[in-house]
Amino acid sequence: MQLDHYVNTFGKYLKAKFGTRIKKLTIDAAFTCPNRDGTLGKGGCTFCNVDSFSSEQKHDSISQQMTKKKEELGNKAEKYLAYFQAYTSTYQEVEYLKEKYEQALEQSNVIGLCVGTRPDCVPTEVLDLLKGYVEQGYEVWLELGLQTANDETLKRINRGHDFATYVDAVKRARKSGIKICTHLIVGLPNETEQDNLVTLQKVLEHPVDGIKLHPLHVVEGSTMAKAWKANKLDVMSMQEYASIAGNLIRNTPSHIIFHRVSATANKPILLAPDWCQLRWPSITEICRDLHAKGIQGNDL
Repeated sequence: MQLDHYVNTFGKYLKAKFGTRIKKLTIDAAFTCPNRDGTLGKGGCTFCNVDSFSSEQKHDSISQQMTKKKEELGNKAEKYLAYFQAYTSTYQEVEYLKEKYEQALEQSNVIGLCVGTRPDCVPTEVLDLLKGYVEQGYEVWLELGLQTANDETLKRINRGHDFATYVDAVKRARKSGIKICTHLIVGLPNETEQDNLVTLQKVLEHPVDGIKLHPLHVVEGSTMAKAWKANKLDVMSMQEYASIAGNLIRNTPSHIIFHRVSATANKPILLAPDWCQLRWPSITEICRDLHAKGIQGNDL
């Protein structure tokens, strides 16, 4: 079963737009986060791996990272998107951001940027910078880590922002002509499938171009890891996750692009659930659910 038979995937969108195979090259540019450096807090979000803090500055150059990623991909792609994934990739002075982004754009066969960040870290000058790349013809995506629209849950997981902050960021980014992909976590503590559906509906009320779904997974060094080790936190089975993900996909209009419908992590940093070690079993399970109950947009 192929996911793009049932879902408007990012890969399908890119192939249709550019006519060739395009892959993301993940970049760690040694950013940090206001929820970690003391601006908002020092503990980070409760699902974040705080043990990685001390090694933040030990990175290869952007050029070296991208060259390595290209070599790993081999002949799987002809062109690339530079994906600033780690931490909050807009949380710096705009001149520093410009330097880092353009180091990536200067690499061969790079057609654009995907920039991961928090809703409270997209000031106007950053949006203006990204807008400039859009106007130059680059493919630019702003990836906003919302996780949930439930303000109580946002407090509980120590996000440091509310849903209104996210809405403001979306409105301002859209005025700049920047594509938006919103990240959502399924399986957060005390949230139900109905909560997930409410979050989705709230996100769709403020139009975005893409969505990423992640199952909650517990990683070593996080606050949630302590709760999990104390048997105070449950995680979903793959079947439970696939059922909820399928329901969310069916309730999403067909023009919305799903950048991801699951996620993985590696041992030993991954504590639970074990099924998050492998990508394809969960995607296959989601495909089965969609095959049985209907494709993207079917329940609208």
